[in-house]
Amino acid sequence: MTALAATPSRSRLRALARQPGLVLSVLVLLVVIAWALAPGVFTARDPIQGVVAQRLRPPSAEHWFGTDYLGRDLYARVVHGAALSLSATVVAVGVALVAGAVIGALAGYTGGWVDGALMRLMDVLLAIPGLLLALAMVTALGFGVLQVAVAVGVVSVANFARVTRAEVLTVRHADFVTAARGGGVRGPAVLVTHVLPNSAGPVLSLAALDIGSILLTVSALSFLGFGAAPPTPEWGALVAGGRDYLRAAWWLTTFPGLVIAVVVLSTNRVARALERRRRESW
Repeated sequence: MTALAATPSRSRLRALARQPGLVLSVLVLLVVIAWALAPGVFTARDPIQGVVAQRLRPPSAEHWFGTDYLGRDLYARVVHGAALSLSATVVAVGVALVAGAVIGALAGYTGGWVDGALMRLMDVLLAIPGLLLALAMVTALGFGVLQVAVAVGVVSVANFARVTRAEVLTVRHADFVTAARGGGVRGPAVLVTHVLPNSAGPVLSLAALDIGSILLTVSALSFLGFGAAPPTPEWGALVAGGRDYLRAAWWLTTFPGLVIAVVVLSTNRVARALERRRRESW
């Protein structure tokens, strides 16, 4: 039995060995999440206070990512900035997922004029360029990380609503839903206990796939100055802070930009693997 139990584990390890990109992506995400949860474990330097005598130092063994124009360690600022960037991304995904699921479920399950009205509203959201709509919303809500997260989440609601509606339309006519109605379950109870749980797979996959693009949008808004106020470290703001020093201190924009790019690519790689596994399981 031990040999039989070990066989699936070995097969999984072999499968992972054939996908080094996926393994590397998972490791990158684990490191970044650890940065956000316990930045002090990875750097003891202060991300806010700098040493003026060490300003604009290039990358070295002492300062892995170099220092900025105030002598602050850039690696420490990137590590401490992970918490803000990731938390804003999680809030934005949460807003989009919850609001989109509610709208899509209501439209798909109710049908009729409710479906038509809600979907036309979603079409309007999709017709407006996402970044432009997010900029307008942030301007109305005010500057700040939470406002940016909410604005980006609202911009992404339409995609979640359409996917949820499509799944609800498919599931609501399934045999087990018909049997539940025949057993006396009515109205919202059918939607909550039978339809939504069986429609959640594609919606959650979309959430995983959208994390990368939402992180990019959050960073873009922070780059434009709508996110955290200085001197709070945030990845988009760090890239923006190095714009005036591109020739003299290339590392100020390069390393935060690379971190954003690597995290987005890793997120997309893991999300695609999860989606492929979900489809294979079906």
